[in-house]
Amino acid sequence: MPPATLPTAFQQRLDQSAITRPMVRLWLLAASLIALDGFDFFIIGVALPFLQRDLDLGPAAVGAVAAAAVAGSLLGSLFLGPLTDKLGRQPMLIADVILFVVATAGTALAWNLTSLLVFRVLVGVAIGADYPISVAYIVENVPTRHRDQLVIGAFSFQAVGALLGALVGIAILYGFTAVYPGDEQMAVHYAWRWMLGVGVILALGVALARLAVSLESPAYLLAKGNYEGAATMASELLGETITLKPDSPSPVFDHGMSPDGQPQLRYRDLFGLTYRRQTLLASVPWFLQDIATYGVGIFTPVILGVLVFGGASDLMTQTLAAAKGSALVDIFLILGFLLAVLLVKRLGPIMLQIVGFLGMALGLGLLAASTGLPPESHTALGLIFGGFLLFNLLMNAGPNATTFLLSGAVFPAAIRASGAGLAAAFAKAGAVLGTFGLPVLQQALGLASTLELLAALCGVAALVTFAYRQEASPMRLLNDGAIASSPPE
Repeated sequence: MPPATLPTAFQQRLDQSAITRPMVRLWLLAASLIALDGFDFFIIGVALPFLQRDLDLGPAAVGAVAAAAVAGSLLGSLFLGPLTDKLGRQPMLIADVILFVVATAGTALAWNLTSLLVFRVLVGVAIGADYPISVAYIVENVPTRHRDQLVIGAFSFQAVGALLGALVGIAILYGFTAVYPGDEQMAVHYAWRWMLGVGVILALGVALARLAVSLESPAYLLAKGNYEGAATMASELLGETITLKPDSPSPVFDHGMSPDGQPQLRYRDLFGLTYRRQTLLASVPWFLQDIATYGVGIFTPVILGVLVFGGASDLMTQTLAAAKGSALVDIFLILGFLLAVLLVKRLGPIMLQIVGFLGMALGLGLLAASTGLPPESHTALGLIFGGFLLFNLLMNAGPNATTFLLSGAVFPAAIRASGAGLAAAFAKAGAVLGTFGLPVLQQALGLASTLELLAALCGVAALVTFAYRQEASPMRLLNDGAIASSPPE
């Protein structure tokens, strides 16, 4: 083949390419890191009962431990994401994974509440930084025709990680029961360290795999004017010799600059009359969704333990049973993501998001109704598991996927990254509020009232989505301006 020129011929060559082995490796790395995110955020829910007893934590402290990583994630996405555009994808990938390994190891070895909180925040910083890096790696290095499916597919590994966290918790609890029968104190002191320590092993595995891949994003190198380096990386990515020369600006980082030289839209325009509706649509539902998602998700084992096994005095029995329930529920998270991929083109993201929020509200309502029944009754058990399954299935088939999609779809290219970043920051703020506030609310209002409040928030999110809906095609808007277009037919 003749050499490709920058940028159109290279983008066309990428779009015409089959999925190559380097693309598969990059996708697997991104997906595995998102899986670590899911594992970490959910394993802490299984470990919380032991942490609470071992370190003598009150409700506020329990909420702080659960929320620390989410708060760190907010900081990581806000500050380390932009740094990636300055220093490069590959250096930040390496720094990020090193931070994750150190932080997870420190978490497992924490000696008091303060040290635990510090390391949990650092874990969150690493996770927060990893999202923009991983997403950039996927969208910049795969053919356009596969881009949306691969991004959603990688994001779905959060549910895979959550399921792995539940299974690891079950295995460790069974191990302590077998090795130390009747000795609950050994589990109280060490089970949570083993649970969190597994995250260190997983992170080390991902780190070794990441260090073995030295591929910098060609798109990033093109934006920096490093054509020789971009040609080398592009040749490795596509498996053929590529020659690049600067015949035009790179479209990969085209943020919607006006062709007539007029000033670009600025960050403050997100709050102006023109784009206020888009900002509210992208930010408010995601904020409300994460209050419910992270609050219920992280405390799923605890809630199941209280609702289904509240009469059991044995901590090991209650926690093990709750972890089993979590594993079952997490399977429906994966099914929900699969439904999102299948349904978004048929229903559209707005309708899918509204239906998802209403389903989440109904699931929470079933959970609240179960609290007025004897925990051991068949009706209560049906309401509990039905509520959790409905909540998790509709959450991932709807808002958990569509809020991420809409945050990049409703804004013009010039302020798309700013709008999506603002929406993500709102989401993390909601996650912090959900994880920190749920145990406090549960103690003050009771479990039933807390669940009813979360259901009401989901209903409000559905109303906001309807009120500020945008009719534009999400697939077109998602790709327009942010990434070079598909090659002409």
